[in-house]
Order: sequence, then structure tokens, then C-alpha cells
Amino acid sequence: MIVQVKACGMVPNLGNVLANWETWYPHEPLPPRPAIFGLDPVGIVHEVGEQVVAISPGDRVYVNPTRSCGACHPCTSGQPQLCDYWTFAGYFGFNQNSLKMYEKYPHGGFCEYMKAPQAALVRLPDNLDFRQATRLGYLGTAYAAVKKLGSLAGKTLIIDGATGTLGVGVTLTSLALGVSRIFAVARGLPLLDRLRELAPGRIETFSNLDGSVAEWVKSRTDDVGADFMIDTLGAVASLDAFKDAMHGLGRGGRLVNIGGTAGELGFDVKWGMDNAIDFTGSAWFTTAEGIELVDMIRHGALDVSVLQPKAWPFDQINEAINGVTSGDGGFTSYLVDI
Repeated sequence: MIVQVKACGMVPNLGNVLANWETWYPHEPLPPRPAIFGLDPVGIVHEVGEQVVAISPGDRVYVNPTRSCGACHPCTSGQPQLCDYWTFAGYFGFNQNSLKMYEKYPHGGFCEYMKAPQAALVRLPDNLDFRQATRLGYLGTAYAAVKKLGSLAGKTLIIDGATGTLGVGVTLTSLALGVSRIFAVARGLPLLDRLRELAPGRIETFSNLDGSVAEWVKSRTDDVGADFMIDTLGAVASLDAFKDAMHGLGRGGRLVNIGGTAGELGFDVKWGMDNAIDFTGSAWFTTAEGIELVDMIRHGALDVSVLQPKAWPFDQINEAINGVTSGDGGFTSYLVDI
């Protein structure tokens, strides 16, 4: 089908991807250039194919940018991230098979019209405007990671990098899903203070510039440690900070990594074994999870009004790429209006 794009989210990491990705991660190809980038498009269904059902022209939609073969066991069992062809349209792929997907779906979201499969579309409720909906990629990534933790009732959660785009998303979604206490870790105190105000009785904050995160978490949990941790640190963040926060987990702790920090961690496998630590990665989210997330927003279970859009017109896209650090950390959503 064809979607008329109304806005597209600007990934804070896009500048790194364009400038450095093929050097940093040569096994993960970019779309062949010239290419149309843009990861989080929203818009209106303009035209549907003969085989399309349940979607009609005029529907307001978010387009999940992930593409996969659709026919393998992972795809047909609802785990497209495990498909050998899994690819981010308008961003990067995960192996050389992604080049075949780019031939079929060459469009990212920085364009007026784009082709998209029906299985990628998430209908938007009337109470979610297009600008807010461009944040669904990061919110969906956070939501999928939080779901992997299991039940949050009566549980404690470390969020490492809590004031960034992913970190704020994890905070919002974990609060909505019932976490009891959050240990929010970042560097800057002003944004940590702002984050704590989202739920003052449930969020405690700590700057990792002030000492060991692990020691602080243990001091707040009678030396037991936290039940869960989600790491949201970015590509060039310190692995020492990751490792320190990780040791704030208690026995049986579960860690989910979604930030993309690269490098050798130096993981003590004996510590992991003795403490029954569960460590997993989580990449993006399924369209089904996008539907769940949007339904939470529709009915008020998840309040995204604290996220403030910062938009550029389409003809200022270069300024947008260079301006994604000009807002208030994860409280700002960057996008291009089209």
C-alpha cells in the first residue's frame, strides 16, 4: 500500500549512522545510496492493493519500519526480529540479506509517499496526533524490553541512561505496567529531577558522576539489589558505567539491553552463574506490540503528554539531523514535518 507521510521521527543516532556506521559495523549494511532514510513515519493511507483488507484509504497510521521475509518460522510465530532478513527500512540492516529487503522496500520516512506492507501498519487513535506518534519507535522499543521482564508488581527496576530518549520511554512504560520502584540513573541532575517528578513516590534518582550505581542501589534495597535492569546507554557510552549498574542487580536479577552500546563488557560468568543473572538483548518491537502500546495511549493508561515535539520543516532536514541534541534529553521528540 501507499502511505502519504505527514511526519517522521528523527533518530538522535542518525548522524552517527550516516557518518560512521559502515566503519563501526561493516556487517550491518546501510541502504544503497542514494537512499531515503527516516525511521519513524506517520501519515495517512493513500492507496491500498487488491489483496489488502481491514485497512482503508484515509486511515491514520504509524508505519513500523522493520521488514522481514514473512514466511520463515520466526516470522510466522510472531518473532520477526529472529528472521535472517530482518531489516530497518530507512536506517540499517542486520546482515547482507538486508540488501534484498531494500530492493523491495526502498523507502524510509523522509519522503512524501512511501510503500509499506499492511503488516507494518499501526492505526492511530484520534487522541494521538502525528507529532506525538513519531515517538512510537522509541516507546515501542522500551515497551518490548519492559515486557521481557515479566510481571512488575512489587518489583524494583534500574534504568541506566534514564533521561535519554529510550530511558524516558522505559520510565513511562514501566510505570504504566505497574513497577513499584524505579532507580533512575543518568549523569545530569536537572533532567533526573524532572524524571522523578513523573512519580515522586516511585522514582529515586542518582547521578553516576557521584559514585557507584551498584553501591547506591544496594544501599536503597537493604543490600539485596534490584530485581530488574534495563540498559539504554547509547553507542558511544562507557561500558564501565554499564558494568557498574549491572552489579546493582540482586540474585535472580534480569537485565535487558536496548541501548546499543558496543564493545567487550568483561562479564564475570561466575558472578552471573552464582547469582542466576538473566542477560538478554531486545531489538525494536513487533507491530502487535505497537498496537498494544497505542491502545494504552488511547485509553489513558500511558500518558505521553510529557514528551514535547521539536519539529523542523522538510526542507530543513540537514538542520534537523544536526539539531537532535538541542532539546531536553528524552523529554524532547525530534521530527520532520512533511
